[in-house]
Amino acid sequence: MTNTVSHGNFAEGSVRKNILSQAIPLTLAQFVQLLYNIVDRIYIGHMPGADAGVALTGLGLCFPIITLISSFVNLVFTGAAPLCSMSRGNRDTKKAGKILTTAYSLLVIISISIAIIIFFVKKPLLYLLGASDVTYGYAVEYLNIYLTGTLFFAIGTGMNIFISLQGYPRIGMFTTIIGAVINLILDPILIFGFNMGVKGAAIATVWSQLCSALWVLFYLSKKDMELKFNPFRFTVHSELLKSILTLGMPGFIMGVTNSAVQSVCNATLSVYGGDTYIAIMTIFNSVREISSLPINGITSGSQPVLSYNYGAKEYVRVKEGIKFTAFVALCYTGIFWISTLLFPTVYLHFFSSDAYIIKIGKMPLMIYFLGYIFMTFQFSAQSTFVALGRAKHAVFFSIFRKIIIVVPLTILLPKIPSVGVLGVFWAEPISNLIGGMASFITMIQTVYKNLIE
Repeated sequence: MTNTVSHGNFAEGSVRKNILSQAIPLTLAQFVQLLYNIVDRIYIGHMPGADAGVALTGLGLCFPIITLISSFVNLVFTGAAPLCSMSRGNRDTKKAGKILTTAYSLLVIISISIAIIIFFVKKPLLYLLGASDVTYGYAVEYLNIYLTGTLFFAIGTGMNIFISLQGYPRIGMFTTIIGAVINLILDPILIFGFNMGVKGAAIATVWSQLCSALWVLFYLSKKDMELKFNPFRFTVHSELLKSILTLGMPGFIMGVTNSAVQSVCNATLSVYGGDTYIAIMTIFNSVREISSLPINGITSGSQPVLSYNYGAKEYVRVKEGIKFTAFVALCYTGIFWISTLLFPTVYLHFFSSDAYIIKIGKMPLMIYFLGYIFMTFQFSAQSTFVALGRAKHAVFFSIFRKIIIVVPLTILLPKIPSVGVLGVFWAEPISNLIGGMASFITMIQTVYKNLIE
């Protein structure tokens, strides 16, 4: 056996190196992708004047909607990518190509449809999510423009994985770098230079997403790619539809449940804490998204490797990949958790200059990330379930942690007089502990132990 991987042949070389060769570029790519929205929040949170906190709250109200859009993208590519990798592992390139074409067609159809629907229900939806008459204007101003780029976001994010799984993770990384650089340049120009505020942030995001989408389409269309792709051909292969949507359901459920949790949190905070606490939760969501990148990177990087080796019946390599992924994730989450206890205000200062937000946000931040280390078990179990085609398990534990645990606790804990608004933040560590351990133990008992040569 060789020590390197040739064009995505993950049955060769070191399993750890294969995972890292996928994970490192994917993590960088996801970080750059996240900059689309994170940079917006940083600039908006540091705008001069009293409107910065209100504008940040307005952006926070859009998060559940943006997460919902992302969940539909996840439905397609998290289902199609493992199936595509398995087909390549079985040397069935024709089927892999059909999966690629079907995924692309679904992303176009779904993204356009969801953008239209949200546009017509945006007002009641934003008020349902906790908007006030003060914050609604900022939220709708951002959302109106953001929706015009939904198709670009779907293509740039959903199709990029098909570049990586063919053995070109660095090219996949460039997809998001191109868009992020444009966003970084346009944001300060439009927000401050042209005094466009929230509107400028949204325009910069849409233009950056457009550039990323064009790059993905260009590269997937190259003649030297293993899987042939025509961006002007839209075909949904019905025989693959059920498999893609079934396996993609965990990613979709995770997105929908995240959206539901964000919605319930904002609505509850609007009652017990007001707009300021919604702004604080907006900061926490941003910190969590950034901090989750390495975990997402290592688990996402492991999926094509696990799927490929599972398809090739290399079960010892699959088990090695699962152990390595969990170990790396555990080390990282432990370090990050300690940092939130030692330096909580550093994270708050990064997203806001408001002294009042920083003062009252310190304790909620320490509570919110208290059980962060247990997210390792949730992420590693979920990625293993998806990579090996165990969609039902992944769906169940997504619902279990978010809907069965987080949502009820978010509603009930603030009703306790001695807890109050802090109850919203306590719901997260409790769910991390219970949900994370339950999913990981189940994965070990039902999947890991059955991987026998």
